[in-house]
Amino acid sequence: MIALSLAPGATAAQNLTIAIGGSPTSLDPHFYNASPNSSLTQHLFDTLVERDAEARLRPMLAESWRAIEPTVWEFRLRAGVKWHDGRDLTADDVAFTIERVPTVRNSPGSFAGLIRAITRVEVVDPLTIRFHTAAPHPLLPTELASIQVISRHAGTGAETEQYNSGQAAIGTGPYRLGAYRSGDRTEFTRNDGYWGGAQPWARVSYRFIANDAARTAALLAGDVDVIDQVPSTDLARLRQNQRISLFEIQGLRLIYLIPDYSRRDGPVWVTDNDGRPLAQNPFQDIRVRRAMSMAVDRAALADRVMEGTARPTGQWLPRGAFGFNPDVPVPATDPEGARRLLAEAGYPQGFRITLSCPNDRYPNDARTCQAIAQMWTRIGVRTELQALPWTTYSARTARQEFNMRMGGWGSVTGEASYMLVNIFGSYDRERRRGAANSSRYSNPALDALTERAAATLDDTQREAMLRDAVRMVADDVAMIPLYQLVNFWATRRGLAYEARMDERTTAMAVRPAN
Repeated sequence: MIALSLAPGATAAQNLTIAIGGSPTSLDPHFYNASPNSSLTQHLFDTLVERDAEARLRPMLAESWRAIEPTVWEFRLRAGVKWHDGRDLTADDVAFTIERVPTVRNSPGSFAGLIRAITRVEVVDPLTIRFHTAAPHPLLPTELASIQVISRHAGTGAETEQYNSGQAAIGTGPYRLGAYRSGDRTEFTRNDGYWGGAQPWARVSYRFIANDAARTAALLAGDVDVIDQVPSTDLARLRQNQRISLFEIQGLRLIYLIPDYSRRDGPVWVTDNDGRPLAQNPFQDIRVRRAMSMAVDRAALADRVMEGTARPTGQWLPRGAFGFNPDVPVPATDPEGARRLLAEAGYPQGFRITLSCPNDRYPNDARTCQAIAQMWTRIGVRTELQALPWTTYSARTARQEFNMRMGGWGSVTGEASYMLVNIFGSYDRERRRGAANSSRYSNPALDALTERAAATLDDTQREAMLRDAVRMVADDVAMIPLYQLVNFWATRRGLAYEARMDERTTAMAVRPAN
């Protein structure tokens, strides 16, 4: 790593090394709707609209947008935007992007839900594109802020493998691809012709370091300049270190537990106390789900496991976000009540389960699951922990190979419908609903309410519907919400990081402190 060096009147133009704790799985910007992937690929690819650090919309490739009819959105593109190979960005590239998003093969979590409202794409001229929807859809600009635009000339016929090899990884973004080594690091070089102005970093090394202690040690040793997912155990000593700067913000990510709803009979990883498989899936019974939720001490998780870096919750958005329901409280901890519910459901002696979790994706993910396993064991549900690397865990999750598992969802749109459509929406590939619904939860009444809200132009009416949907999810115990993360980054002194609610870690958010 070359240290930052500034001459009088000069621009910082040296190397930057970032170490992240979450593992990206591909350079294909449409392969997996997961924060590590999107953080990585947005160095190469831009969106029509972008969200700032507080999830507010602002222009990007599109300089303006408007609803010219209740069911037609028109976007005007910036003139003069070039792909990395020198060709011009046109509306046809945007049309090609929308065509490709729902067709990506083997995606463990598709972006299709974000374009579900689009029924037809109309290219008006090289810099004007219109999106037609079946019903009014006020959230379309917000949703398109998550769709990175690719080129038709580089992307035609390209599969995920061609993006990972670099062959198709040609974007309009602030950096060009230098090298990609899956599970290790990605090297970027600055795009000096970037339409938004050249970045201060000539080269960026974007490293994956799963181990918390190793990530902190790399920062303290000067091997890296920035780390994310700052370990809660290291926060106190980093605050005291004059060579380190910390940056934080309330995040939009919920950490939760969710059972498998895809099987009514023959559940996996569930047995009676003698190890015999259960005939029926106990989590199809709301009394069991409610008992499991009541057994969890969320305050203890936030204070002891997360060490103050998370806030207990009963829903997926922080207070003040669009759709937050103030009448949905943090569920009370009641182990005795949980035992009574289990007995009422026909499990007076409990049963045995395996709780599956990642061990390198979210802050203290395996530690959280270990604490929950103990809480559940105390109410008679003997729980073993299965902790796996994210690359394995995410693929197996998409195949419904777990019964009870940890999930994390960042509502990057800053409002409630994003999780309603993608996580709780009944899985329907044709309707592009439930794209990340690996649990296969299904509630037709919730689907109908979500669709009505999405087509409601009046913000007050739409938010009332979303609050009702939040209450419906809570009443059905569709998931067991745990806590919302507070996002932390640490940098070496002399750098500033723009802390983001969507937790994305990018070189574009790093600037010389002065």
